Amino acid sequence: MREAVHAATLAELVDKGYAALTVEGVAQRAGVHKTTVYRRWKDRESLLVDALAEHLAVDVPVPDTGTIEGDLRALARSLVQSYTSPTGRAVLAAMFTGAAGLPEIAAAGGHVFRDRLTRAEPVVRRAVERGELPAGTDPGEVLKTLAAPVYLRLLVTGDPVDETTADQAARVTLAAALAGAFVPR
Repeated sequence: MREAVHAATLAELVDKGYAALTVEGVAQRAGVHKTTVYRRWKDRESLLVDALAEHLAVDVPVPDTGTIEGDLRALARSLVQSYTSPTGRAVLAAMFTGAAGLPEIAAAGGHVFRDRLTRAEPVVRRAVERGELPAGTDPGEVLKTLAAPVYLRLLVTGDPVDETTADQAARVTLAAALAGAFVPR
């Protein structure tokens, strides 16, 4: 039931946007009664927060290609693919437009992004262990640098975002990491 309601929540978000998202619409789409939804989630905000957190937590798998170059490229491409899909665009719109002013959504967004960084940190740690990156390289800073150009284009400039963007972000991040830019001084 939880998966069906999460899927229905994201589908409603894609089809109608945050402003028109209702618990009743989600329940109808999920094929459950609205009281079933309200037993688990107190309101649409808590439902949306839970659905977004679940979606974002599993949406970007952590690669293990055997090289830091391959892993960074795979991470960046996965991020681009995730946020250029209809669901990804709806998630971004909810998190950074109408719903962004809600403390629950802001907190969930911060939690989700921190969780994504934490999940991907083994990519950098493995590279340090293999000797591909300098000892002491800060995994979080590497990953933030990798994601920054993608989010800048998606949320600020509106420039196209594609695999070329992902590959360039990976190359720039790798060059900076190899130069020791993410080793605390």
